[in-house]
Amino acid sequence: MDPNLPILLAIPFFLIAILIELWFQKKQNQKWYRLNDAITNLNIGVGNQVFSLFIKAVLLWSYAYTTSNFAFFVLENTWYNFLLCLLLFDFLFYWAHRWSHEVNFLWGAHVVHHSSEEYNLTVALRQSWIHNLIAFFIFLPIPLLGFDPQTFILAASVHTLYQFWIHTKAIGKLHPWIEFWINTPSHHRVHHGVNPQYIDKNHGGVLIIWDRLFGTFELEQEEVKYGITQNIESWNPAWANWHYYQDMWEKIKIAPNLWLKMKVFFAKPGWDPITNSTPEYSVDLKKSIFDTKFPKAFQNYILVQFSLGVIALCAFTWYFQELSMYFKITNAFLILLTGVIFGGIFENKKWVSNAEYLRLFLVLINLNVMYYHHFPNWFYIIFAFSLVGFLFFVVWFYRNNQWLNNPDVQ
Repeated sequence: MDPNLPILLAIPFFLIAILIELWFQKKQNQKWYRLNDAITNLNIGVGNQVFSLFIKAVLLWSYAYTTSNFAFFVLENTWYNFLLCLLLFDFLFYWAHRWSHEVNFLWGAHVVHHSSEEYNLTVALRQSWIHNLIAFFIFLPIPLLGFDPQTFILAASVHTLYQFWIHTKAIGKLHPWIEFWINTPSHHRVHHGVNPQYIDKNHGGVLIIWDRLFGTFELEQEEVKYGITQNIESWNPAWANWHYYQDMWEKIKIAPNLWLKMKVFFAKPGWDPITNSTPEYSVDLKKSIFDTKFPKAFQNYILVQFSLGVIALCAFTWYFQELSMYFKITNAFLILLTGVIFGGIFENKKWVSNAEYLRLFLVLINLNVMYYHHFPNWFYIIFAFSLVGFLFFVVWFYRNNQWLNNPDVQ
């Protein structure tokens, strides 16, 4: 099984579910979505998929090598072994998730998933670009026990897809029996809360019973305040993934000795190398959430560009194995650059004007060179359509980029 196939097939269902939640939000006269936050969540998710295309090959090779050389058993690819693998995966996920809240270098990757101040289905896709790589060692018991790689891929995919639906306010508490055993939207809302009683609670993936067993369970009671204790106040998807490691680097620089410098990696989030302690945090639950204004004309521009970006991501994922390394890297770079520029638009950055023209030009060149080398039968058709599209978007962007000097323009 292609490890990228389950997520690729799920993308249309993700988008349909988000549209349904948007419709339900409007029907209930609620405001669970903001365009800048939702697009940033999705851009981070796009980046996660791009990085996964490169990372999964390394992880699967490591898995297969471990199974072939160090496995204690050889387990067949059967339905009951799949269920056993899924149960073991869920148990290990609990610890991977819990340690990602308790160990600095793991939290540095996981924090991106928590840094949205909203809670809706797009947050489910706001996933770290490197967390799977640095947390993979926690799942090594699975190949050591001899589970077939295909069983592992299927179990990991089912586990990931399950957690999509629990990122919503649209579903309240379910039947008590379900709430006792299964991770539900109510339990996971708690997990994303910065209310003092909600911090570092409900780490389960599919089953919530692990939290009950190991003392990290908390019921949803008071209204949840979402985000992290020190919100990043940025729409830049790259910065959302990097900012905590930048903070760790600053702590390493001021740590007075080598031991404390090393401790920065393994200490609890918030640990101070100067005092060698983790101070009590305080969160203003009434503080307004971070937001920025931008004109409606750019809303449509971003929505169209993002829609084209999703199509590009799906095509990139589908043809990934057929592309040369050069085009793998250039396509990945342009997809990630698009998300960074969207963040700049949301933050009213003046550099966006030149950067967006450059991005459109690079997309035009890269697309046509790629088709000329890999898909020559389509080259002239793609050239004609891409050139028209390039000119169209350049004119559209030019007519509306006056907002960079006046963010209040409508």
